[in-house]
Amino acid sequence: MAGAEQALPQTSQTAARIMRGGRVVACLIDDTLLLVIGAGAPVAGQVPAQVNDDPATATSASIIGWRLALQPPTATHGFAALLPINDADRPLTTLRLGQESSPRRYIFGPRTLAVREGVTVLAELAGAQLTDVLDSLVDAMMQMPTGRRRLAAIVALTQARKGSDGFLEFVGETHEGAIFLRGWARAADPGNARVIVCGENPVVADCGIATFSRQDTPQGGAGFIGLLAASEPLRARDVEGLVYRGRGGWRYASVHEHRLIAGPTDTPGHIRSVLLQTHSTPAVLLRLRSAANSFEGRETISTLPVPVRLGVDNIFQANSSAFLISGWLLDPDEHVQSVRLRRGQSEMRLDDRWTRLERSDVTDAFTDEPLFKSMLDRETHPHGFIVFAGGLGADGAAPLHLELTLKDSRRAFLPLTPARLPPRQAALRQIKSIDPENWGLTEIVDRQIVPFLCASESPSPGVGAILDAGAFDEASGPPIIVAAGQAEEKELAPFLGLLALDPETRHAPIALVLHSECFRRQAGRIRQLAQFYRLPLRLMSAETDDVYDLLEAGIRALSSETVVLLAGSLLPRRSGWYGRLVSAYEESGGIISPTLAYEDHSVRWAGSWADAQSENSLSGRYAGYPLSAVTGLKLTRIAAASFECCIMPREAFLVAGGFAGSYLGYRQKGQDLGLRLSRSGINSWWLPSVQMLGSDEPFSTGSASAAPLVERIDERLFSARWAPQPQGEGNRIKEASA
Repeated sequence: MAGAEQALPQTSQTAARIMRGGRVVACLIDDTLLLVIGAGAPVAGQVPAQVNDDPATATSASIIGWRLALQPPTATHGFAALLPINDADRPLTTLRLGQESSPRRYIFGPRTLAVREGVTVLAELAGAQLTDVLDSLVDAMMQMPTGRRRLAAIVALTQARKGSDGFLEFVGETHEGAIFLRGWARAADPGNARVIVCGENPVVADCGIATFSRQDTPQGGAGFIGLLAASEPLRARDVEGLVYRGRGGWRYASVHEHRLIAGPTDTPGHIRSVLLQTHSTPAVLLRLRSAANSFEGRETISTLPVPVRLGVDNIFQANSSAFLISGWLLDPDEHVQSVRLRRGQSEMRLDDRWTRLERSDVTDAFTDEPLFKSMLDRETHPHGFIVFAGGLGADGAAPLHLELTLKDSRRAFLPLTPARLPPRQAALRQIKSIDPENWGLTEIVDRQIVPFLCASESPSPGVGAILDAGAFDEASGPPIIVAAGQAEEKELAPFLGLLALDPETRHAPIALVLHSECFRRQAGRIRQLAQFYRLPLRLMSAETDDVYDLLEAGIRALSSETVVLLAGSLLPRRSGWYGRLVSAYEESGGIISPTLAYEDHSVRWAGSWADAQSENSLSGRYAGYPLSAVTGLKLTRIAAASFECCIMPREAFLVAGGFAGSYLGYRQKGQDLGLRLSRSGINSWWLPSVQMLGSDEPFSTGSASAAPLVERIDERLFSARWAPQPQGEGNRIKEASA
């Protein structure tokens, strides 16, 4: 209190010195704007100004002037000027206002005042005209660019009016990001207004205001509600007051100490409880009505009094917030205007991009419902849909829901709980539910599944549990990384026996990577076999059944410079294969693969060659030939190796980014990595003298009926990633998941 008592006389003295004329004081609003307060001859409007008699500081000041109640001989009018500056740290000595032919020269006070000190000086100088001066200053500042310090200054100017204009008694949040206010005020006008939301960091917002009668307010007061829409996120608990222009000028309404704060699920009910009592412009009432009908965390579609129903069968979410949604919409009378996926302030319309499907089961389920009984066509059932949606942002805390808007502007909602799955697994689950004979299959693949996979992020696979069943670290030579999926689980014992019978592989380090479930079931048995055969074996688990992902997990878990990759579905035709691969690698480097053959000794793979039509396409030149036709050939340069079995530098694999996780099958997945390695300058070789035997489908992609669809999806993905670019740009890999 003592400090306040001392401040008042000092302020009065400052105002008295100004009134003698020729002197001004400055308040620093921010680094580029000054509030200058002074007295002298009449001056107002936009006036040329210059600081410290320096022509480089020439600018234009916005001046508000008024007649002084007490007029000393040297001054008849007071003024407040908003003065743009370029150097806030520069000492202030003099101020010139007016044209060069007749300037008025003023001397700055010895120190720059804080804004609240300047407001006190302004109040002393303006007296009864303070309200008009403050309104004019705020009007001028609101026309300028607004930063946080300028907004704080506006709040300070508005609060200089005596007393609060009302109180905010309720502050609530909505899922759409708007803030709802309820309280009372003396000067609030219905309609849309530009306001300042006061708090630690004040922000400018648009506020739709509606008013209503209240018996518990002071004389002249009325109840009001408002809906704030700001360009940056607002939280209800951060709102400390509201600056707005009402009847008679700019006013300030503070938050009541016993205010109520509500979350998004409670706020719509509070809006509805008072909305019918209010009046405002049609646009504001429409916004408030929409907010009152916003998402409250519960399903409301089933309560619609019109024949409209909506259901979701599956919703999969990939790591990058890409969604794949399948469900049905029953709307025989076409009441629905739009269907949107919403999360917080983000939204995406779905009904203009989804693929419709026949769903006779939906028709059958609603045939006897009174609302639908006479409307459903028993011949056509276009109720189903599949849609890819992405770009909703990363606000995982906000609830996800579908918003259905009717043509009469009513809205209804369906909360969603997505299943978080790797994109490959999500796509495989989805296509298993699609009839291969469906007429919309082509569009589903091209417009929904492929974009979902391209937009999804696939994290690099990693190993979980690790178990050493032999002296792995003591063994010499490049490690053999063996990837065995669940299809190969029953063949692990004879496979390990073959490795033990080969004098070379018996002493080579072997890293066996299994699906986690196989690891849990087989770890003890494999450890016994490895110890029996004295194999230097390390057993690893990974959360995947894709053999390429199992191989990648093993590569990333080891630290050796060179690795040998081997799919568990392959068996060496003869012993000595490991040594010949290592010798060829030491001589030529790069990536070296053997011949892959069927069990009838016909060639399945004998090198990938660049297609004559496109350097981004690969073909197998010797596929189908007898194995004897290629056995005698020498080490041959090829376009891309086979990663089912090869020897390669580990660092090259890591630099290339590993296998692209978006592919569902294995063929394009290997070709994609092969082309990327080729582009990076890594040579690929085929070693015909070494042969491996195995089936044509070492990777499980689900049911046999889904195999053609998987192949189609992978072909579309491969084409999207390797499509030629326009002339002059060269061929580049298109952006997709890696």
